[in-house]
Formats: sequence, C-alpha cells, structure tokens
Amino acid sequence: MDIKQRIQTLVDLINQANHAYHALDKPTMSDQQYDAYLAELIDLEQRHPELKLPDTPTEKIGGVVLDGFQKIEHRVPMMSLSNVFNEDELRLFDERINKITSEASYVSELKIDGLAISMTYEKGRFTRAATRGDGITGEDVTSNVKTIKSLPLVLKEAWDIEVRGEVFMPHKSFKAVNQERMTNNEPLFANPRNAAAGTIRQLDSKIVASRRLDMFVYAIVEAQQYVETQEEALILLDKIGFKVNPDYHVCNDVNDLIERIHAYDKRRHTLPYDTDGVVIKVNQFRLHDPIGYTVKSPKWATAYKFAAEQMETRLNAITFQIGRSGVVTPVAELEPVMVSGSRVSRATLHNEDYIKAKDIRIGDTVIVHKAGEIIPEVLAVVMSKRDGQKPFMMIDACPVCGSEVRRKEGEADHYCLNPECPAKKTYALIHFASRVAMDIDTLGEKVVETLHTLGYVQTIPDIYKLKQHANALEDLPGFGTKKIDKLLQAIEDSKRQSFDRLLFGLGIKHVGAKVAKILVRHYPTLEALMEADFEDLKNIFDIGDMIAASVVDYFQNEHNRAMLQELKALGLNMTHQTEQVKAHPLNNLTVVLTGKLALYTRDQATALIEKHGGKVSSSVSAKTDLVIAGGEAGSKLKKANELGITIMDEAAFKVMIDDNQ
Repeated sequence: MDIKQRIQTLVDLINQANHAYHALDKPTMSDQQYDAYLAELIDLEQRHPELKLPDTPTEKIGGVVLDGFQKIEHRVPMMSLSNVFNEDELRLFDERINKITSEASYVSELKIDGLAISMTYEKGRFTRAATRGDGITGEDVTSNVKTIKSLPLVLKEAWDIEVRGEVFMPHKSFKAVNQERMTNNEPLFANPRNAAAGTIRQLDSKIVASRRLDMFVYAIVEAQQYVETQEEALILLDKIGFKVNPDYHVCNDVNDLIERIHAYDKRRHTLPYDTDGVVIKVNQFRLHDPIGYTVKSPKWATAYKFAAEQMETRLNAITFQIGRSGVVTPVAELEPVMVSGSRVSRATLHNEDYIKAKDIRIGDTVIVHKAGEIIPEVLAVVMSKRDGQKPFMMIDACPVCGSEVRRKEGEADHYCLNPECPAKKTYALIHFASRVAMDIDTLGEKVVETLHTLGYVQTIPDIYKLKQHANALEDLPGFGTKKIDKLLQAIEDSKRQSFDRLLFGLGIKHVGAKVAKILVRHYPTLEALMEADFEDLKNIFDIGDMIAASVVDYFQNEHNRAMLQELKALGLNMTHQTEQVKAHPLNNLTVVLTGKLALYTRDQATALIEKHGGKVSSSVSAKTDLVIAGGEAGSKLKKANELGITIMDEAAFKVMIDDNQ
C-alpha cells in the first residue's frame, strides 16, 4: 500500500471510530489502537503535507490561530423561538395552531442549553460553520467547530446541504475545564453554556479542541427537499452521520405534549448536559407556511422553558474565606436544603457588590438555586419574610489574622493586606504540595492544616525541614511511623520535580502551569528568571504585560528571593533540563511569527524554533532577528520592513529546518 492509500485508510478508520464513539456511543476500537492510528496519520501528514485530505480527523486536534472572525450572512435567517412558561401558555399556543389547521401533530425535543450553529456541506463535505449572530449575520467559526469530534467532516451522502444544531459543553468537560482554570489561577466559568460560548469564540482552535465540546444536530435548512416531517428530518440526520439527541417524541395533541414535558422535567437532572426546556414544533412541514411567521420567530414552533429549581431556606450566617492571593470571599451559611438533587448548605456570595445589589442580610429567608444546575447561588431574598435584619456590612479586618482588609481600586474584591496571614500561608502550602504542583504524596490539605496549626510547617522551606521533627510527629494522632516515613520520602522525592512545577507551586499571581512551562524554556535557571526584565518578559509569546509585571514584582521581593535561595540550598531542582541544542541557523535568534501559516500550526513552528535554539517573541522590535511571514501578514511585517529585519516566508523556513536536522 502506498502512502496516499495508507493516509486514506487511516482517515476512514479514524472518522468511523469518531462517529461510533462520539455520535453513537458504541466504540469500535480500543483507545490505544485509536491513538496509534492517529499518531501514524499525524506523522504521515507532517511528512507529506501535499497528501493531507480535506476530511482528515487531525483537524479535530485544532491548531489554527485566527486574527478574528469573519462575518457570514445566513442564506436562510436563523430565527429565534417564542417562549411559553406554563401549561396555560402552552394550551394557548395549541389553540392558535388549531384555529388554522386541525391536522397538526407535534415533535417535542429537548432544548439543549448551548449555542446555535449553522453548518454547510458541499458534495457531502463539511465546508463552513457560523454562529447565529443577530439571525441575519453570524461569525465564521469553521476552524473551531471542526474540532468537535461528534461532527462528521464527510457525510454518508454526497449532498449539498445546510443543517443546524446546538454546540454545548457536557458536564464532564465543564468540570475538567474549571479544574484546569482553577489550577492556572484563572476565573471559573459560571455554567456550561457560558463555557461553550466562550470556547467557540476562541481564536486558537487548539484550545477549543482541548475543551471537548459536543453537538446535537436538529434541523435541515429547506428540509422539504428531502423529507416531509420534522420526525423524518431527525431520522435522516442520524442516517447520514450526524449526532441527533434521541430524546424526541411525536405527540398527537396538547395533553400528550404536556405529559411528555413532565417526563422530561423529572429526568433532566440526570442528563450529562444542561437542558433548559423543550422545543415544540409542528411536525408536518407543509403546515408551516400556512401557520406563518412573526418578524422574529416562527408561529409553528415554541420553547417551553423549565422553571429553574429554586428552594427557600434561611441564611444563618455570612462567613469569609481567605484565598492564597489574599482575596476575601463572602460565603452564605445556609440551613441545609435539597436543590436539584443534592444537599446545599453553603453558597458563594461572590463579593460586597453582589450582596448589596440583592440586599442580602443575615437571618433572611433566601431563594437558592444552582447556577447552570451546578453551582449553588443565592438568587434573591424573600422580602415578605424579613423581620428587622440588619444591612450587610463588609468586614474591614481579616477573620484569620485581624489585619486590614481593603478593596483594590478597579476591582470588586477585597484583600487581606497581611503577607504573613496564616490563611494565605495555609492555602499557599496546600497549593505547593498539591498533585498539580510538587505532587507530594500524603501531604494533603488536612495534613498541611494540622502541621501548620501545630507550628511545624509555617513556610515552604519548612516542608523540607520536617524530618527534623520526625520523632515529635509520631506522638500526633493519626501519625504512625509508616505514615511519617512515607511522608518524608515523598518530600525528599519532590526535590527532583521539574523547575516549571516548582515555579507553578510558588503561587505567583497569573503564573499557571502553562505559563510556568513557557517561562522556564526562556529562563532555564532560577538566577536567569530572577533577573528577567519586564520588556523581555512581555515580548514572550503568550506572556504579555500583566504576567510580566507579576513575575517581576515577585522576584523583586527580597523575602521571596531569600526563600528561593533557601529552597535551593535544601536541594530543590531549579534548573530546566533541556535537550542539547545542536548548531543551527536559529541558535540564539529572536523570531516573530506573523500571518497565517499553512505548513505548520503556530505551536508547531514555535516548538521547532525553540528546539533549534531560537526564542519566539510576540512583537517586532529592534531586538528581533528574524520574522517568518505567512499569508495575510499585516502590521508586524510592515514594521519588520521598516526596521530592516530579515524576513523569511514559510517555505524558506521549512527548507531551513529540513536542511539542518
């Protein structure tokens, strides 16, 4: 079999496996076999880019970096739906239909809480995806939608067809994304819908791919070319390769419809994704035009919106948590209540502004729900049950150390200003020892709190001096000889952790795991990083002003510098282990990538430059040695010409790489 045939075979195998796993939930091969096929295909495509097929599943890995989204005018407008909120309103909808026709049946479909997307196929091949936008004009998100594994890139029929569906983030993906954002000190997404919407508008499709979005397709544009009813359209969509939500039903009258809605409402909390209602459509397409349209929505369809489950309970107290950055978060301590299937006794109150806007007071009866069906939140106060409760006053002293608490200018949050606050220290120690940082086995949250309270571990260096207290620890409840030996060995083993993990573990503001890896590649020793200046840092791709300022501030602090020198003396690894760089034309050059690259993704080009001893910067300056320009390069290319910097196109860059392996 020649290379071209092998690529086609691999593409077919992987696409079939993707459809079976992500659309049908029926895996046809093991994860190991799938990974092996994908790795082989990636290798072949990199060595023979001219043979890459348009429906290659490697597009689902992402890698396109856009400058922005182009506007696309929808051939057929994407109309919104009217809403009904109770049985009476639904019966009125049914009465209006029956005044025009007595022949209508209804199809009920779960209303997925995501964002609507329109997708175009030409001769059965996926060519374009666009957001709803204002219904007339949307944004081209083709590169991002391509990464969704349940989306077929090639249909089972070679048709020119436009379909519409809902992109959403499953609960499992939502939890994983928020865990990663927490690890990287980034704001958490409030709910899966916001997460999906924010993800689909990312300019880097590799980020989109990593967040594991999913999709259900529910409509064919101008469907009467193919079928006569909505039920037949859903069956056809499934047949030609789309993922269709199986929870749809044909209802012959409004009573049947109401019974079905009640059934949906009971089981929606058990689903692995968010749904906020039921879409109801007249099944027969021939009846749609006679029933008609308003300016914004069809009269033959509506959305029954579920009431968010809300429960009343008493707000017993407002307590305050101190994070490792010193941020003070008010927390509602509630009389326990069951909400959306789980017991809720605490809910975040976010900040002072949130509490005052809702006029929340201790002793109030409050309405609690789960934002996005996941995060407990105080929605409102039941004012009719208020009985003389005093207005909320934000604390001005830290509840842990008693130091001043102050609101930072331009921010909604308050902060404890004491750098030695025990709460900050405890959270800092827990983070340092955590699995995602130094991964010190058995030094979990409870152990850290115990050792800190008893005075054995007050600072990070104290962790590595704990062996001095081994005998004393044996007298503590729950600390036997075996546990202590295991703990001390884990601490000793952590000294060999990589420099980027150590850097991440220090808890520098805005320096998450990804940023730490970038920093150590550019500054492979502690000494080099300590002396890095703001201008050099901010020019590193993916760093920027905010992170650069935070890093400089941290390493200019004499207390931090002394602590790091102590850790170094205790034997912790503070050198980034890099591969030996061979002599290469890119050695020691500062390189800027600009424009749309065709032969490499931005990450691949960056990795190649760094592998061969170069440094990638995000902006052109007098310090830039080389600019690699792809298609549609703009201001950076212009500035490079003005400064007389060497400019190379992508083909020449590839020759340089290939000829100097």
